Amino acid sequence: MCGIAGWFSDSDPVIGKTDILEKMSRTLCRRGPDEHGMYVGQNIALLHRRLTVVAPKDGRQPMSETLGERRVTLVYNGELYNTRELRRELELRGFDLRGRSDTEVLLKSYLCWGRACPERLNGIFAFAVYDSADGSLFLARDPIGVKPLFLYEYSGGLIFGSEIKTLLANPLVRPVVDEQGLMEVLFVGPGRTPGCGVFRGITELLPGECAVYEGGRLEKRRYFRITAQEHTDSREQTIERTRELLTDAVERQLISDVPLCTFLSGGLDSSIISAVAANHFSKSGRTLDTYSVNYTDNAKYFKKSLFQPNSDEDYIGTMIGAIGSKHHSVVLDNGALYDALFDSVEARDLPGMADVDSSLLLFCREVKRDFTVALSGECADELFGGYPWYHNSEILFEECFPWSRSQAVRRALLKPGFLPRGEEYVHSRYEETVRETDHLPGESAHQRRMREMFMLNFRWFMQTLLDRKDRCSMYSGLEVRVPFCDYRVVRYAYNMPWELKALGGREKGIVREAFSGLLPERIVKRKKSPYPKTHNPEYMRLCVKGAKNILADSSSPLREMLDAEGVLRVIENPEGISSPWYGQLMRAPQILAYLAQIDYWMRKYKVEIR
Repeated sequence: MCGIAGWFSDSDPVIGKTDILEKMSRTLCRRGPDEHGMYVGQNIALLHRRLTVVAPKDGRQPMSETLGERRVTLVYNGELYNTRELRRELELRGFDLRGRSDTEVLLKSYLCWGRACPERLNGIFAFAVYDSADGSLFLARDPIGVKPLFLYEYSGGLIFGSEIKTLLANPLVRPVVDEQGLMEVLFVGPGRTPGCGVFRGITELLPGECAVYEGGRLEKRRYFRITAQEHTDSREQTIERTRELLTDAVERQLISDVPLCTFLSGGLDSSIISAVAANHFSKSGRTLDTYSVNYTDNAKYFKKSLFQPNSDEDYIGTMIGAIGSKHHSVVLDNGALYDALFDSVEARDLPGMADVDSSLLLFCREVKRDFTVALSGECADELFGGYPWYHNSEILFEECFPWSRSQAVRRALLKPGFLPRGEEYVHSRYEETVRETDHLPGESAHQRRMREMFMLNFRWFMQTLLDRKDRCSMYSGLEVRVPFCDYRVVRYAYNMPWELKALGGREKGIVREAFSGLLPERIVKRKKSPYPKTHNPEYMRLCVKGAKNILADSSSPLREMLDAEGVLRVIENPEGISSPWYGQLMRAPQILAYLAQIDYWMRKYKVEIR
């Protein structure tokens, strides 16, 4: 994995502006700590920071190739998982591939298939190609949106980068947040509207979208869409196909020239990935390393809930015994967890999922001490109906985002009359997603709703988690791959009937059945449990202290927005939060932590409210 950036100017030469380009490049050094490169022409600059994973000598970037009088130059962040197939096809078409890197394969795929090349890629990627033949810049993002690509278009040019901070490092981009941006942070956050970068003028390529900047215009195209198709496989065929697709996705993602491990929580998804990886490793006499995370004294303070019915430790032990992995348990201190809230804001360039972010950041920092690549189980719940809101009939047909059903808790924290359109804004975003969901003729109301729930989760909740995973891992130069995000798995899951997806009346029932012969029975039957969070009251005390400091600080940019009495009600009656702020885990401590993140973000990024 890497960090990429670029600047295409029609009106003012880029050459000679090395100080700005180097400043932009430095913002990406955590994503790519191993090497850096820069290509600068009269009106174009391409920047790259490399995290070396495959073919250390062959993959240096920017990478250029000449074909006749045509010269193309590539910067690329990602991994291709069908490199072998692409290489074989390119060679049959007469292309000479000199090295082992997927970067060269991608560059020559562009030379071979041009702007249609993204349709041929299986991987996680964001890339840009400057083509001297027509003076154009081509950009693309992977089908599922695992890797980010932010854009800033202005009169006379385009700036792009892997992170928002990279764009803000260019003086043409100001940290302005208008009413829409505030509604994103205070009513949608920590999620984001697809394609929205919160800061005015900053957008993001959508998953499965590519774009061409040419002649002073940016034109976008969706090359990947999730469409409704008839599912013709039988029950047994569906079980077999699910197992085949997921096993193949995991095994493809085990390619690495640097140390690789897996995250293991003892839940179904990470256990599948770890078991498949361990089996694959054993064929070459290797032992898989696995990692889990917990918090100081969590066993002492753990409380069961609807969303978190049990803790992970016993299940992790079961899996270690079953697959014979070398396991590492990372235990996080609650003080460090609070302090890292602010590092995680810098990692994400926005307020995030509070300690759900900061814990992942600290966890990845520890993993990076010995490993450069990890596999993780994100996105199975969104694709295969793992969350409680898929199964609760009282929630299922509510016309709202099921992970953030009520805006009342958000409204209660704001001064009367502030952002009066907040609730309307959220509901309009919900309605847009529902309208754009593809259906088959003649589907029942339940069948249609399950497709809508899939798209709501895919386009919103899942993107928030992928955003979190990319930024919090790459902050320490750790590449985390997500096998469930293989586009083939996504397409298959979308068109799978609910009675198969929820086989046996269970969340992710089809996945449980598909891997019942590989995993211990108690893992297969384990009830869904989310990413672990701290239950230690020390963390709440720190969050309360942070919130009170904001209320007492006349220089806080949040003072003019917050209703002090509303914040104090959360502090004095934390159990009064009837439903999570966002997702399954963000309750009173996380709400207060989120406010602390917003305050820090506005100060650190010198946010201008307009």
